[in-house]
Amino acid sequence: PTFGGINLEDIKAPECFEIEERLKNELDIPIMHDDQHGTAIISAAGLLNALELTGKKIEEVRIVVNGAGAAANSCTKLYMALGAKLENIVMLDSRGVISKKRTDLNERKKPFATERNISTLAEAVAGADVFLGLSVADVLTVEMVQSMNENPIVFALANPNPEIAYELAIAARKDIIFATGRSDHPNQINNVLGFPYIFRGALDVRATCINEEMKVAAVRAIAELAKKAVPDVVNAAYNLKRLSFSRDYIIPKPLDNRLLTVVAPAVAKAAIASGVARKPIVDWEEYSEILRERMGLDNKMLRRFYDMAKQTPKRVVFSESNHLNMLKAAETCVNEGICFPILLGNEEKIANVAAENQISLKGVEIVNLRHDREEPRRLHYAKLLSEKRSREGYTFQEAAEQMFNRDSFGMMMVESGDADALITGVFGKYLDTINLAKDVIGIREGLNH
Repeated sequence: PTFGGINLEDIKAPECFEIEERLKNELDIPIMHDDQHGTAIISAAGLLNALELTGKKIEEVRIVVNGAGAAANSCTKLYMALGAKLENIVMLDSRGVISKKRTDLNERKKPFATERNISTLAEAVAGADVFLGLSVADVLTVEMVQSMNENPIVFALANPNPEIAYELAIAARKDIIFATGRSDHPNQINNVLGFPYIFRGALDVRATCINEEMKVAAVRAIAELAKKAVPDVVNAAYNLKRLSFSRDYIIPKPLDNRLLTVVAPAVAKAAIASGVARKPIVDWEEYSEILRERMGLDNKMLRRFYDMAKQTPKRVVFSESNHLNMLKAAETCVNEGICFPILLGNEEKIANVAAENQISLKGVEIVNLRHDREEPRRLHYAKLLSEKRSREGYTFQEAAEQMFNRDSFGMMMVESGDADALITGVFGKYLDTINLAKDVIGIREGLNH
């Protein structure tokens, strides 16, 4: 062929199986039927995160798959590749449970036949942990959802209307994790999260196919991205205050531009590791830069500063750390690995603001400068500052009182070598902050301000 890969769309079963298999056998380029594998990859990523949130293991959960078409077949196989047990899976088609007793099963359905003595969806769902709907609207009732195990995971992916309406599902169970294919509800299982970036990674290493290892790599990369802090630009795009890993956010949003730089490298690495790459990538940092350039995201000068900061992360004081923007900036710095944030303020107040906005305080240090335990440091800084400004008639008592000011305390941390830099200015005026820095730290010899 004169093109790099083929993404198949809107082909019904069983023709889709035959077309995909024939293309794979005859061509040595990436082939993927998105309706099958795209749905499988995105739903699997959501499933892994839903299981993590509920404290369940994929090897132990009971899964009901309502639908036995191409997508259901692919989803079930991928879930099994991730650890789900065949004996814990029940699949249904339009005639009911696919069981060993049935004599009308084709070769695609036989591998999923259960030995359980059940025949209806209601029987299958009772006590189940996971429901995956790839069928028709309104087949899952409130009573069925209520009969499921604690913390049920329901992926109702029928389009345009799901197997149970969002409003009914969340009213039926307060402990439910619910996903659909719709954009007007949380947790949209959208194939656009996968195929553009999967093909990007596959094409960039000239992969001869898209194999199971590459699909699993995509699943895990997408799942991990949902756990990371969400950029403000994504929150703004969806008019949301603060997205964070939770029951209502188990999968990244389609407009999250980090998908390219996360999923494509993961797929490319899996292709290389599994031996299907004809053009292995050696320099992954350079590859990431190329991906960012393709999205128009890369600023080489800024990236150089980032790289330098990551090599030797500095201790940076955030003096106004009860402000939301300061906490978000500190969280981003930790996630990027560019510095060690030091938050000045009351631990309880900072924790409350962080909790209200789903901000992680992992990796940050909190210094409550007003607490008694910080008195020795306040007095030490006061002594240093009063000695430095003694010719101005500045007394130790004045310096000691000034150390209850967060900007002054933070600047003395920098001046004394306890920190490398300070970020402030959210509340105060620029000129006041600069003048304070000139008084506390001073202007380096040879410079003018």
